[in-house]
Amino acid sequence: MVIQKRLQTYTIPWNLFLITAGSFIFAVGVKAVALPHEFISGGMTGLCLLLYYWTNWLTPGIWYFIINVPIFIVGWLFISRRFFLYSIYGMATLSVAIDLIPFTFPVHDHMLAAIAGGAIIGTGAGVTLHSLGSSGGNDVIAVFLNQKFNLRMGTFFFGFNLVLFGFSLGIIEVDRVLYSLVMSFVTAQVLDHVLTIFNQRKIVFIISEASQAIAAAVNTRLRRGGTFLYGRGTYTRKRRKIVMTVLNNFELKRLEEIVFDIDPDAFVIIERTFNVLGRGFSHRKVY
Repeated sequence: MVIQKRLQTYTIPWNLFLITAGSFIFAVGVKAVALPHEFISGGMTGLCLLLYYWTNWLTPGIWYFIINVPIFIVGWLFISRRFFLYSIYGMATLSVAIDLIPFTFPVHDHMLAAIAGGAIIGTGAGVTLHSLGSSGGNDVIAVFLNQKFNLRMGTFFFGFNLVLFGFSLGIIEVDRVLYSLVMSFVTAQVLDHVLTIFNQRKIVFIISEASQAIAAAVNTRLRRGGTFLYGRGTYTRKRRKIVMTVLNNFELKRLEEIVFDIDPDAFVIIERTFNVLGRGFSHRKVY
């Protein structure tokens, strides 16, 4: 099952589907929500608009092409050629999708529009970045920084837009900049959530006198493995085995029942993980 899922992740039809679906969702957020309220687009598009306003030279489209040339060279050289080709497709699909969206959402309140637009755009970007490509522009830089320095993509997008909107304060009215900043913040949060929604797991530490029985029950009833960590109590000074295991949210309640049925005095620590790589969970993403 794990092998089949991994093979599907690397198939061309699956990646084209993710990029296409994500691009159209993203385009709905931009065309149907953000543009009718005249919010400032973030990322490289917003940078190109500011360059056009400041210099009054060339057009935003030409600026966008000029800026994307070195960005795609980075994708080709430092990520992969496969990522480069998927990103070319993603950039083209997003451009077409924005032109094809014929409707707008009847949201009149600017704050509600900023929240709705950010949620839709973040979802679309997250779906696209689940593939082995991107939509070009800032996505390429975000993937590069994530691969090299483990910088969260949503954090990079929001930080970039924060600087961009700061420079735009002297050109565009303050209210519009602030609404755009709200939309950017929501986009970043939703993007990170979409990227991690299928990878989040719970790591559980179980301290008990019946650790051997609990570990055996986890193996047989939950079909999950675990690891014994050896520790010593600071008060009793007794050595004991600590059971460490990783579960999804649906298995957590069953684990609690197993543990406290065996040992009502057990001590259980539950922590949320950002990502879990390995057999039975997520596999390492290779672009």
